[in-house]
Amino acid sequence: MIDTFSSHFQFGAILNEAAIGIIVTDSQSRIILSNRFADDLFGYEDQDLIGNNISQLIPDHLKDRHARHQANYVNAPQARPMGVGLDLKAKRKNETLFPVEISLSHFKENDQLFYIAFVSDVSLKKKVEMELILKNQEIIQLNESLEEEVKARTHALQETLNKLELSTKELEITLQNAIELGDLKTRFVSMASHEFRTPLTSILTSATLIEKYKISDEQAKRDVHIERIKSSVSHLTEILEEFLSVGKLESGTIDLHPSLENLQEFLDDLLIDLKPYEKQQQNIILQLETDIVWTSDYSVVRKILINGLSNALKFSDKNVEMNVFLKNQVLTIKIKDYGIGISQEDQKHLFERFFRGNNATSVTGTGLGLYLIGRYINLIGGNLEIISELNKGTELISHFPELKYDE
Repeated sequence: MIDTFSSHFQFGAILNEAAIGIIVTDSQSRIILSNRFADDLFGYEDQDLIGNNISQLIPDHLKDRHARHQANYVNAPQARPMGVGLDLKAKRKNETLFPVEISLSHFKENDQLFYIAFVSDVSLKKKVEMELILKNQEIIQLNESLEEEVKARTHALQETLNKLELSTKELEITLQNAIELGDLKTRFVSMASHEFRTPLTSILTSATLIEKYKISDEQAKRDVHIERIKSSVSHLTEILEEFLSVGKLESGTIDLHPSLENLQEFLDDLLIDLKPYEKQQQNIILQLETDIVWTSDYSVVRKILINGLSNALKFSDKNVEMNVFLKNQVLTIKIKDYGIGISQEDQKHLFERFFRGNNATSVTGTGLGLYLIGRYINLIGGNLEIISELNKGTELISHFPELKYDE
């Protein structure tokens, strides 16, 4: 029968070149033909499968189930895929199992029924499917984590905005007690609306965009907007700190707390804190007499120098020089920049609240820096000089007398 079938088969060449395993069995489930792809798939040499029962290719634990399915198919044969919805396995000659997809068909020859199985190895397909399942689970978990993170950051942002609102109300109360309330309030509203608008807009825009980035590959984009939010909140905090300092100074609620400090250590720490203010390739060059130990309220000194140095860095693209020396029991600190300078006309108004020079409108600021420096220096009994020329720079010279304290 095998020879008869083979001699009548007109498409042997096509059968052997097919890129799918093809196995033909008779009604007793004996293999009467297998193509080259099927032999390679199951690990057999050419013709080795011929004459063997098809159960030779079935895993041992599935043979009973296969026999039942085979009986059902014999009773009602039809062309169909085999094991729909099942995880089918086949057995190689070396006893290893591998996942397969099988399609069945049948035909009659000389009143005898024959069955054809088309077999594909789906190991790679199964692997890819599993990787997709795992990746989808990872994306789901990442999205859930991102949603929680957005909620937490939105909550933190709301708390920050609430604090900003509260601080603004406190500042308004302080300003209402000022002698020149009308003019002061007008100038404050104008400045605050300008200074608050940009960072608040940046915060809102970044928070909105973060919600749109939901897949893991967009983490870098989320980080950019998170950093913008942090920077904007920090800027708002600095503005509010300046406003609150004005209120404390004018209400006389600041007490001095002198301490004995090594200036080298104090200034080293201060310069580290000012690093974020430096532009690219810009530095603060410190010249300091060695071993100066001085008594002062270093919280106040810090505020004076932070304002002076940050202004110098802001209005110049070059290095800023700071010269510190002791003479006649007076500590002198000179801060010199080579920036835009201040006109003679504007120098008359430098220590007014919210005043900004005509050439400084394009640079962000509150107009409180020099006002605060002047008030703080007066608080500790010192004095201040300013030497400036347009487009050549500004030199801020602070003189600090030594404060006394009880050891």
